[in-house]
Amino acid sequence: MKMIKPIVNISKLMDAHDVFVCGLNGVIYDGINFKPEAIEALLRLRKNGKQVVLLSNTPMRLAELADKMYAAEISPRLFNNIITMGEVLHFQLRAKSDKYAALGKVYYNLGDNSDSGVFENLGYQSVENPTRADFLYIGHPASAEGISQDCVDILGHSASLGIPMLCIGNDISAFLGGEICTAAGAFAEQYAILGGKIMTVGKPDKTMLQYALEDYKAVEPQRILMIGDSMPVDIKAANNVGIASILVSKGIHVNYLGEGYIPDVTKTRELATSCGAFPDYVISNLRW
Repeated sequence: MKMIKPIVNISKLMDAHDVFVCGLNGVIYDGINFKPEAIEALLRLRKNGKQVVLLSNTPMRLAELADKMYAAEISPRLFNNIITMGEVLHFQLRAKSDKYAALGKVYYNLGDNSDSGVFENLGYQSVENPTRADFLYIGHPASAEGISQDCVDILGHSASLGIPMLCIGNDISAFLGGEICTAAGAFAEQYAILGGKIMTVGKPDKTMLQYALEDYKAVEPQRILMIGDSMPVDIKAANNVGIASILVSKGIHVNYLGEGYIPDVTKTRELATSCGAFPDYVISNLRW
């Protein structure tokens, strides 16, 4: 079993790594506000000549995320590259790749109705009746409180009709303003249980991480560090491509791993074993 080392400051790992791949929610953003301490850590890494890539399962397009950054007085230039699954999916839909072309053009949004950026200017139509949809879509859940009974009923009926679901992200929970909330992946998981066909876009699919690292093929894998708060998503993605990783314990796993300034390695190892994903390091929060 891989040894998991607790650290307090990311600066301790700076000399050992050249490229830092950073998640968004639970790492530098809590779903409402950016974390000043984490942003400062990334600034320090950049000032020390390190490459920093933002790779997120968020359904946000790049322009929407950039607007949030500017509003918080953070320049997107902090990152060498920014990749969101909302932008990836938009590109793939626009390219009419075989994987998505068969879905059709009419969708029912299971989540927040304002979340339609991935379909912008592509000729897709949203409908109010799921039985008239070619596929179901979930990106931003409409509520942080879980999947309602009405939604479960829709999922069950849609599954019986053979309507596929398109889901951005494999996260079943997300860190939102200090609370652990339901994420899009929970809908996909429920749909699969009901016998529905699902298509997901995002980590831990190794092709997403490989795409993020396209410019760094000459960098040895052990010199690349993935920073994330999800064991089955971020850490699993890092394991899938053979790079180093560090888990932020005060993210979606905080209720299990605790609020300690120094992470609980025993509990981290237990969680890693149950998820089948093993980080090299664990840190309570991203800080310099």
